[in-house]
Amino acid sequence: MLSTGHLGIVALLIVILFGTKRLPELGSGLGKAINNFKSSFREGNELDVTPSETKAKTSQEENK
Repeated sequence: MLSTGHLGIVALLIVILFGTKRLPELGSGLGKAINNFKSSFREGNELDVTPSETKAKTSQEENK
């Protein structure tokens, strides 16, 4: 288990490594990553296999 002292040391290392100016960016990026992870579980495992326009045009040109 992590004690308060361990968490303080980890927080100090993060501040030293990334600096105080980048901490909001890191927090925002972590929050977005967690939200995307959660939404992927809510949506299920659906795959979009519809080809894009560029792939369709390329395959039509190859068939000519």
